Amino acid sequence: MSLNPPPPKVRADQLDDFMESLDTYVPTIPDDVTEYYLKTAGFNCPNTRVKRLVSLAAQKFISDVTNEAMQHYKIRQQAPGKKQKLSDSKVILTMEDVAPVLRDFGLNVQKPEYHTDTPGASSVSATADGKK
Repeated sequence: MSLNPPPPKVRADQLDDFMESLDTYVPTIPDDVTEYYLKTAGFNCPNTRVKRLVSLAAQKFISDVTNEAMQHYKIRQQAPGKKQKLSDSKVILTMEDVAPVLRDFGLNVQKPEYHTDTPGASSVSATADGKK
């Protein structure tokens, strides 16, 4: 027994209307950006509708991740012992909010190792013979 409901049936005329609407649709992610990443992935397609469909799918993915991360942020802010912010006008999502959501979507994101600009840099400098 499946827990997911069956996908809704789409009529052919609805699908045709949708595909035609992609001709006039201006995606949030520009066509050039989508085309660049598609070519980088080895996908070369001259059809503008396909590129815009990929843009629309990417926009939906980003929107879903952002909405879920916002929910994580709100839950984290309501945790006991957390200092309440004075203003909710500006929200900054951190990796603490976004990483669990991406993990739920099947993407594992890890922080990169921390490297300094110069190897062996420290607050105390020493000469070649070890004397200060």
